[in-house]
Amino acid sequence: MAQVKIYGLKISLDKIKSELSDIIHQCIVESLSFPKDKKYHRFISLQKDEMIFPDDKSEQYTIIEIMMMEGREVETKKDLIKSLFKNIHQKLNIENSDLEICIIESPASNWGFRGMTGDEIKLNYKVKV
Repeated sequence: MAQVKIYGLKISLDKIKSELSDIIHQCIVESLSFPKDKKYHRFISLQKDEMIFPDDKSEQYTIIEIMMMEGREVETKKDLIKSLFKNIHQKLNIENSDLEICIIESPASNWGFRGMTGDEIKLNYKVKV
């Protein structure tokens, strides 16, 4: 299970939402061996006065938070982060300095979906990758 939140200025995100979502999902599918049909993305589009950030960032400044069950190897998570930086820069021309990525993990028992907790559900993909 992975939930993705993308924060940025509305003026910038509105132009790239669909393509950015596709890039993020493709990176997750490839890096985490995630099923293609499991796509959970939320865009949090903010006005300029609602997103305060340093002067060295441009209007393309974007924060990506990926919440997922713990269990992936450190190298797997690093590969995902590096893949996101590379693909977002190449395909959307967003500078790496304007992109911040955070993976937030919690135990499967802290997740609830399909009326059960994550440690009780039989998933159709591996978490330990």
